[in-house]
Amino acid sequence: MSESDGSAETSNAMVDRVPGGRPVLWFLVEGNRVLVAGAMLAVSYVILVALGEFGPGSISKLFDPAPISAVFTPTIIGIIMGVTLVLTFNQFVLAEELGPVDEQRERMAGALEFRRDAEDAVDRTTSPPEPSAFLRGLVEATGDRADELLAALESSPDLDESVREDVREYAEGIAVDADRVADSLEGKEFGRFEVVKAALEYNYSWKIYTGNRVRNRHEGALPDAVDDELEELLEVLGFFGPAREHFKTLYFRWEIITLSRALAYLALPALAVSAYMILVFEVGDVTGTTAGFDHGLLIIGLCFAVGVTPFAIFLSYILRIVTVAKWTLAIGPFILRETDRGSDVGWK
Repeated sequence: MSESDGSAETSNAMVDRVPGGRPVLWFLVEGNRVLVAGAMLAVSYVILVALGEFGPGSISKLFDPAPISAVFTPTIIGIIMGVTLVLTFNQFVLAEELGPVDEQRERMAGALEFRRDAEDAVDRTTSPPEPSAFLRGLVEATGDRADELLAALESSPDLDESVREDVREYAEGIAVDADRVADSLEGKEFGRFEVVKAALEYNYSWKIYTGNRVRNRHEGALPDAVDDELEELLEVLGFFGPAREHFKTLYFRWEIITLSRALAYLALPALAVSAYMILVFEVGDVTGTTAGFDHGLLIIGLCFAVGVTPFAIFLSYILRIVTVAKWTLAIGPFILRETDRGSDVGWK
């Protein structure tokens, strides 16, 4: 069975592994977080206005200041508490960057050691400092190893045809997918989701498992040259996981800091609008209708959407962070999502 066969959860393309396809993927992780928050606010606004106009109850309640105060007073409290909570959480993120010099030296030594090991694995003397270029180099190295594995197959004329076909399907699948992901990583700037997205596209866990399965299935039948090339391919794949997890962690910190800045910018305008609705706004001063909708209801719904904008921004960022965290809980050849491979994924 080739690597690309089977369930959507083990597909190479990330969009094929997400139930709901492209729209759900855009909402969860791909879309600009401001646009996602705007979409959530627009839906909330439409629901509020529609229920206010057509739902059970009386719109005359709008002329009583008590309901308005009851809505916007908790909004102010929620804004203050939410922003304080996020900024406090941001301090824990920043605390990871603080520490005595010996801890910083250990972090530096660990990073340098990993880079040296990765350079040795891909036969390079110097690895690039940019995350996208580093990951692209590892992906390209897996493609190169796959090509060398195919060349070793061609140099083994006595190999059984069924074994040859099994190894060829595995190597060709990796070579094609490596080219696709390497192109998507080219020129990407860290801090934007495109780097993490491209890294998520490379389904390295399934590639490691499939490679081990192919190797163990034909143990003793593979020539030394083919076995050695397969071993080197699996070694390079093993470096991609820790590299992706490291850059994913850095991206999470980046996102949390960006979220904190966004909330700091939005908190005061949202508080000002909410305070205006409590202290100044009078529904009786707003008369008339538009397309059958009372102007007072439209304005209150709009101000409510503005008041909860910090919450919507918070939700949009956290939605992406927790989604990516869920997709990458396991490192290495472990796949947490359900597959339809049946007994083929059992112990061998």
